[in-house]
Amino acid sequence: MISTQFARDVEEGLSSNPKRLSSKYFYDAVGDKLFQQIMQLDEYYLTRAELNIFQTRKERFLELFDSGGAFRIVELGAGDGMKTKVLLKHFQGEGADFSYCPVDISANVLNDLERNVKAEIPELKMEPLAGDYFKVLADLKFKNHKRNIAFFLGSNIGNFRKDLAIDFLSSIQSNLQKGDFLLIGFDLKKDPKRILAAYNDSQGVTKAFNMNLLTRINKELDGDFKLENFDHNPIYDPLTGECRSYLIATEEHEVCLKSIQKKV
Repeated sequence: MISTQFARDVEEGLSSNPKRLSSKYFYDAVGDKLFQQIMQLDEYYLTRAELNIFQTRKERFLELFDSGGAFRIVELGAGDGMKTKVLLKHFQGEGADFSYCPVDISANVLNDLERNVKAEIPELKMEPLAGDYFKVLADLKFKNHKRNIAFFLGSNIGNFRKDLAIDFLSSIQSNLQKGDFLLIGFDLKKDPKRILAAYNDSQGVTKAFNMNLLTRINKELDGDFKLENFDHNPIYDPLTGECRSYLIATEEHEVCLKSIQKKV
């Protein structure tokens, strides 16, 4: 019996053609730390771009969000909250009636975020929630009858195919109510080399981030992936604007996941 959602998703993904693994499982304790390193890299311009927008437009964001009374910021994939803290501090300083609900699949990330935010903004009303984005949104839909301001930052929407992006946004829409907002980050099309470098840095941190998923499978599902048999190969399509990351087997071999009795 396959007992966890992680195990079920890995089994399904490795049984598919072509094989696939969900990027949401990058974020174990090691993956969380690697992603924090990625955001500090020179090549990874996305974090700096959004931070600049928040710093220069924070008054306008408050004007939009505060126009209908009390509100709740629900950040999907909150990470370390570095960018969002710019808004949180400004809103709190201006006396806005709001609360902050960071959502992340990683409990490790949320624990660190809660500790850091409470240290910097101790009076902030905060409700971290670990879990699936849509389940959390559905649970919050009518809770306390506050307006929800959903954040989906980091240009993560660019990791979806067009059909999956439509499904994703439709699912968010179905879990929002009249008067709610969705603030979403989109990267603009630019020099493909610059975009590709953001996902294939010269120090190999992004490669390690992707490879760590195989290490996680080895640890949690008793697998025997040999990382030396794989290479990291990201691609960017300048027509669709889609960026994908692949782990390519460099030689034919068999992998066994003992805990789910799976060979591939």
